[in-house]
Amino acid sequence: MLTDLEKNAIRDHYRAISQNLPQFRPRAAQREMIAAIANAFSRSQTRAEGEEAPKREGESIVVVEGPTGVGKSLAYLLAGGIMAQTRGKRLIVSSATVALQEQLVNRDLPFLVAKSGLELTFALAKGRGRYLCPYKLYQLTQSNAQQNLLGFEAPAVLWDSKPKPEELKLLRDMADEFAARRFNGDRDTWPEKIDDAVWMKVNNDNYGCLKAACPNRAECPFYLARDTLENVDVVVANHDLLMVDIGMGGGVILPAPENSFYCIDEAHHLPKKALSQFAAEHSWNQAVWALEKLPAVTDKIAALTDKAELANLADEAAAALLESLHEWQFHLSEEPELRPSENNESVWLWQDGKIPEALELTVSNTAVAARSLYKHANSLNDALAAARRDKDQNSAQIDRLSSEFGVFRARIEQITAAWDLLATVPAEGEEPLAKWITRRLDDKNDYIFHASPISSASHLANNLWRRAAGAVLTSATLQSLGSFSLILRQTGLQWLPETTTLALQSPFDFDAQGELYIPPVHASPKDPAAHTAAIVEWLPKLVSTEEAIGTLVLFSSRKQMQEVALRLPEAYLPLLLVQGELPKATLLQKHHQAISEGRASIIFGLDSFAEGLDLPGLACVQVIIAKLPFAMPDNPVEKTQNRWIEQRGGNPFIEITVPEASIKLIQAVGRLIRTESDYGRVTILDNRVKTQNYGRQMLACLPPFKRIG
Repeated sequence: MLTDLEKNAIRDHYRAISQNLPQFRPRAAQREMIAAIANAFSRSQTRAEGEEAPKREGESIVVVEGPTGVGKSLAYLLAGGIMAQTRGKRLIVSSATVALQEQLVNRDLPFLVAKSGLELTFALAKGRGRYLCPYKLYQLTQSNAQQNLLGFEAPAVLWDSKPKPEELKLLRDMADEFAARRFNGDRDTWPEKIDDAVWMKVNNDNYGCLKAACPNRAECPFYLARDTLENVDVVVANHDLLMVDIGMGGGVILPAPENSFYCIDEAHHLPKKALSQFAAEHSWNQAVWALEKLPAVTDKIAALTDKAELANLADEAAAALLESLHEWQFHLSEEPELRPSENNESVWLWQDGKIPEALELTVSNTAVAARSLYKHANSLNDALAAARRDKDQNSAQIDRLSSEFGVFRARIEQITAAWDLLATVPAEGEEPLAKWITRRLDDKNDYIFHASPISSASHLANNLWRRAAGAVLTSATLQSLGSFSLILRQTGLQWLPETTTLALQSPFDFDAQGELYIPPVHASPKDPAAHTAAIVEWLPKLVSTEEAIGTLVLFSSRKQMQEVALRLPEAYLPLLLVQGELPKATLLQKHHQAISEGRASIIFGLDSFAEGLDLPGLACVQVIIAKLPFAMPDNPVEKTQNRWIEQRGGNPFIEITVPEASIKLIQAVGRLIRTESDYGRVTILDNRVKTQNYGRQMLACLPPFKRIG
């Protein structure tokens, strides 16, 4: 239960905002969200010392759909911040996009602290790969503090090809700027774009990291940032980083789940973000490269640590794994599914995740060799750590070797994770794993081995929700076809029966602010040529070249978008801004400039423009949706999932495709009304919203615009 202290604190700080901000208008939906979060977090169970962890059933979790205009971030920051302080927890805010992270840290949290009087400290959490490793940088440039410490050439293993002069200059510039404290080691603060290939040479990673033994530990940007996270009330992260931390057991990068209240914003992205973190893959080329070079490194470790027998075991495991991979090359070169294709990539999907009978022994042998190598590599790393503690040893040489060996350990773990999943045979009745092999026919001519769960629900339920002190999941679109069942199923919250759901009312008067028009388009989207021709015919009827307003036209197909752009009347071409032809920021700048200069502007966009694009006022007075945003199940995970649903008597189109399309349609329609003064029209050029039962269901879930036509 909420205490009187907590109730008073929430009320007083919320009142302070209204007093300090003359234009602030308290909203009923925002207050409802604040109350729901505070009440959920107040039900959090705690474990006394020596007791078992409480069995959580979702009592401290609430799922909130908050339409645009509710003020969701203020609601969860205020309620979550106060509850975290009073209950001795940390507040972890996770978003799907960098834009929202930056908005939270640079605008929303400073606003809350300044206007509410609530004293909250906060910091942005990033993955360690966003930070510079000074030790690696000094190795590669042989400059600054490391020059005296390391009197040898940079390890060749860090360069897989001869470095270019401009790459070396960039590294030297970074070293100079970092040593002079003009660069803090955060990749995002470097004034120019850093090529990924160069950054990978000097970024911080778990395997090459010497941790406390590193001579540059005191100036390490990653550890300085992590130390900051230990001392703040609110940690702003993203879904990828959150899932990495949970995958490592929780509490490794971010505060432990048991000590944290989570605010998961843009929560509809969480299931797929989680799925990508629980999947594994590795490249045949990169694996062979690492295995062939490994013995040279293990020889050095054996010489330094006097562990020749252990090094021999690692070499034998590497040789066995290398032999297996060469055997795979023979099998795969004969596989019909992996023959050359038009797009330079072929995919061999193992139906239902079942290992082909002829390859069962090969899969088993590869997995065994990978696990053996992983075990011996970790033992060698332990031997290096023990040698480092020996005062008589050359610590600089050991540190250099540890960093070099870290490159191989990272690759070995990646290989092992992939083969552990590929070799896994789920119990009868359990959902399958998706397993497939991709052949790239570009200049690398490589094979990629992949494996992935088909759902992240069980991982999330067991490793996050059943451990977290509390959580709120929120987004403008969480319901599908009027129900929360899809998001509950995808996140595993369906197994926590005490989870609360709440759908807030929009502050907008949709009937007065907007219209919905469904023209009599007779061409079916199932006939792409006829449907494209119909769009070309209708757009000039819908969009005026004379009126200085913004129009957003959303397509589900890049091919159709480009064809329509080419076939429009000539008068429309100067008005067109097509996604992909310009950087997004440049495209939007040109769009706003056109409107401000009294000219019409038309944006053609794909799925990514149907979400997160904020064009208030005249910048978007018309949204035209070319067709219902159905996703084709064209990737191996979706194909495996759909077969699994069919085999259990279900219909994947009704259970997955339609609900997900309904969410996307609501998001697309949501581009129109962004403020209480916006107005305009949504037009849908897909007759299935009227002719099909699922279309009518999707139509019924849209905002209650005035229907015309």
